[in-house]
Amino acid sequence: MILSFHPIYEGDVNILCAGRQPDDSDLAAIRKAEAVILPQGCMESLYRMAREENRPVFPNYDLRFRHPGKTGQARLFQTLGISHPQTWVFDSVAAFERYGQEALKTGFPLVLKFDWGGEGDTVFLIEKASDLQRALSKLKDHERTGQAGFVLQTFVSGAYRSLRVVVIGDYLKAYWRIQPDPMAFGTSVSKGARIDCDSDPALRREGRLFISDFCRQTKIDLAGCDVLFKKNGRKKPRPLLLEINYFFGRNGLGGSEAFYGILQEQIDRWLKELGLSIPRKKGAQK
Repeated sequence: MILSFHPIYEGDVNILCAGRQPDDSDLAAIRKAEAVILPQGCMESLYRMAREENRPVFPNYDLRFRHPGKTGQARLFQTLGISHPQTWVFDSVAAFERYGQEALKTGFPLVLKFDWGGEGDTVFLIEKASDLQRALSKLKDHERTGQAGFVLQTFVSGAYRSLRVVVIGDYLKAYWRIQPDPMAFGTSVSKGARIDCDSDPALRREGRLFISDFCRQTKIDLAGCDVLFKKNGRKKPRPLLLEINYFFGRNGLGGSEAFYGILQEQIDRWLKELGLSIPRKKGAQK
């Protein structure tokens, strides 16, 4: 029996768990299941419930919950030796005030990222000391509400564009997000970046291979991974992993309908690889 908690993917048994904590009835269904399909926004409690019962799950969010936030990802990259911008991790402003001088020795500009947030809303270009103080002041305000932690990274020149590599099962698609405004910082579409699926095919291929290797190592199978290429003298540019986005825009895939089509195909493929039967969809011909 294939159990689906995903509102789009139709399993043999379908349950919605949005807006509530999983309960005993969810656990009973998981125990009967041969595989469990989870929503992209799966809460940790539901994920843990399925994993503790040793059920195959899609997507694999082991690292999402083991290494949460940007601080967790930075530590993961350091542990695995993944090529990424030089990064310093701080769990609080107080920790930075005690140990942060080493990061400042590299000089400005730097990039400061809050531990949370998306679409570039909590990412700041730090060009001088006053920029840093403003960002730290914002962090102190958030710490009063219980949100804490940030990373500092070296600024990579040429960061007017980044490569987004979307991973959905075995499917990978790489496209550029290019910021046309020379005065703007950040390459999220919400900040005005445009999507380019055609430029620099060799670099796009390099980025896909880089992320494909990373995903084989980590078993990540649903994410949007952001990559920068650092110029390295006469050698070809080196890919650097910026971050993993477990929620990501779908414009570069052709919109939500295209995304869901790919997702369903990849879940079907995953079930076949497990040796399980694909659930018969309602209305499908026998």
